[in-house]
Amino acid sequence: MPDAPTTDSLIITDITTSADAEAFRVLNEDWISRFFTLEDEDRKLLGDPVGQIVEPGGAAFVARLGETVIGCIGIAPVGPGVFELVKMAVSPEHQGHGTGRKLIATALDRARALGAHRVVLESNAQLASAVHLYERFGFRHLGHDEIAPSPYVRADVHMALDLH
Repeated sequence: MPDAPTTDSLIITDITTSADAEAFRVLNEDWISRFFTLEDEDRKLLGDPVGQIVEPGGAAFVARLGETVIGCIGIAPVGPGVFELVKMAVSPEHQGHGTGRKLIATALDRARALGAHRVVLESNAQLASAVHLYERFGFRHLGHDEIAPSPYVRADVHMALDLH
């Protein structure tokens, strides 16, 4: 039996090519379609991650094992000093090996470098392992009075991390 894949050779880079952007779209469409329904806001963001996330002042990343993109994440500016963690995905066969953790750490480091004092995110309670991972990074669940309207029907988890 072969060894389980490790993240030893995992490399995380900014999206730089159309192939990276395509992998970003495919990875996200796969998990969203598996659990939910692809929404208009998904299509808009996934159809142009550079134009929708990077050009407004954020960043989008892909994680590679060798030549294969196995994960992705973005941080999008949503207000002065506030970024949203968006579109994290790890291919199912590579989940549970630390890729999501490394993607989040990379995104938070970049948010800090871009002057963020807060990072917010939206998720869904069905994605318990992802929500637990966010909690381990220190994200807290927002109260009803702190939640901004979401473009996503599926968003029932709203979290924030105040950076120091």
